[in-house]
Amino acid sequence: MTGLPLVTVGITCFNASETIERALASALAQDWPSIEVVVADDCSTDGSAEIVNRRIAGLANVRLLRHELNRGPGAARNTILQAAAGEFVAFFDDDDESMPNRISAQMRRLLAYEGETGARLVACYASGERRYPNGYTMPLQAIGSIPGEEPAGNMMADYLLFFRRVPGRFYGTGVPSCALLARTSTFAAVGGFDSTLRRVEDVDLAIRLAFADAHFIGTAEKVFVQHATDAPDKSPAANLIAAERLAEKNKAYLAGVRRYYYARHWPRLRYWHFMRDYPRMVLELVGLLLHNPIPGASHFLATGPRRLLHERAMRRRRNGSTSFPS
Repeated sequence: MTGLPLVTVGITCFNASETIERALASALAQDWPSIEVVVADDCSTDGSAEIVNRRIAGLANVRLLRHELNRGPGAARNTILQAAAGEFVAFFDDDDESMPNRISAQMRRLLAYEGETGARLVACYASGERRYPNGYTMPLQAIGSIPGEEPAGNMMADYLLFFRRVPGRFYGTGVPSCALLARTSTFAAVGGFDSTLRRVEDVDLAIRLAFADAHFIGTAEKVFVQHATDAPDKSPAANLIAAERLAEKNKAYLAGVRRYYYARHWPRLRYWHFMRDYPRMVLELVGLLLHNPIPGASHFLATGPRRLLHERAMRRRRNGSTSFPS
């Protein structure tokens, strides 16, 4: 016995035969001495589950759970939460890899923050980087990874729903489940993930945690690599459908703060951008500026140029250049 709390490392898996072994190996290599690993296979058809079974043969601290029907990432994460024996749960994605010190870094950060603040609900995210197939990399500095600038409560819901940022808070790169560690009781406090959402289920979870007065913190250390991949459920259309449903789920709150139109139409602006239908994108922007002129302009100026620089860097890498904008 180590005397340290047990952490359940949960890996959701769907048709990841080329990457699941790497993700599983990174989970098994964690230097936190008290872990179990639970893999939830969401009805893969490419042999992913068989690869996991071969890899975990003879290991007492690893379990594979299989869905008979494909139910989506939220349902797979709920399966992990229901099976978890750990006092804490950390989620890994099937196409990512974590450094051996990821769990220990997140646990140190979370336990120290709880001790300093007395916070009851804390979600801790890992910093890392995103790697694209063309070799381009983008740093992912975790939300709340600057001490003293951790967002909490409704301010976080406002940021996620309509990009209202409070000065002196660090919002980093959002709330991806693949970087998340929290107490099992924290997930239970808001009922886990919404299994009806095929995308943005991580944002939905964070919004509900925010309304429950949770705190959002992160590690300064870069401890995982997110490998950018394409899949039908990651399409602009799938993102738009999920984002609009998210706005509908929070309609009463959004209407109360006069941001319902904004939360419905900003995802449409993004969609038309990704579809390269710029006339429709401009029409959406005009509508946003008419309804909420100052928030709309500040949001567009804060994210638009950064997005263009990111896309320019991607093009340069594809063309063989190694010079990227910061």
